Amino acid sequence: MNDRTIIEIDNILISSAIFTESFICDISKCHGACCIIGDSGAPLNEQECTTLTKEYDSFSKYLRPTGIRSIEEQGLFVRDMDKELTTPLIKGEECVYTVFDKNNNCFCGIETAHRDGNSTMRKPISCWLYPIRVSYLSNGLIALNLHEWNLCLDAYAKGKREGIPVFRFLKEPLIFAFGQDFYTQLEEAYTLLKQNS
Repeated sequence: MNDRTIIEIDNILISSAIFTESFICDISKCHGACCIIGDSGAPLNEQECTTLTKEYDSFSKYLRPTGIRSIEEQGLFVRDMDKELTTPLIKGEECVYTVFDKNNNCFCGIETAHRDGNSTMRKPISCWLYPIRVSYLSNGLIALNLHEWNLCLDAYAKGKREGIPVFRFLKEPLIFAFGQDFYTQLEEAYTLLKQNS
């Protein structure tokens, strides 16, 4: 199972890396640094932008004053250099929706609000699905690829120790984004890949 291939389910092209690589977020090691490091904010879709606009008054109380000021200056979402919708950043660094706990771990303020029933959005699906990145191709197909970032080396190591492939770690967001039937087919594809390895 070491050679990377592409598997197609319906109109979705899936890198075999999401089956062959293992992953479990290890916030004790990275402290949620993906919320504060990167070239741009988290990718957003149109529906998420609508939800952010509609529910901002409900979840804004969970955000830091610096995040709120940045939202007032830039808006709830922006377009990056590639003209893609993303979350805004504070002075080009952390996401405006980032909050910190007493141990200086980073979390999503939207997700904190969601847990309290003050946001229907769990968090941007691009964050929830990480390290899978979703691309929408010009031919109408969708591609799921593994984004490998040195920041997450500890997460890959923890996943390998515990034997959790990427797609199983991301079961909940994969079902949310693509449906139960799609996830069932991922499990079937994984079984076939193991049998043929």
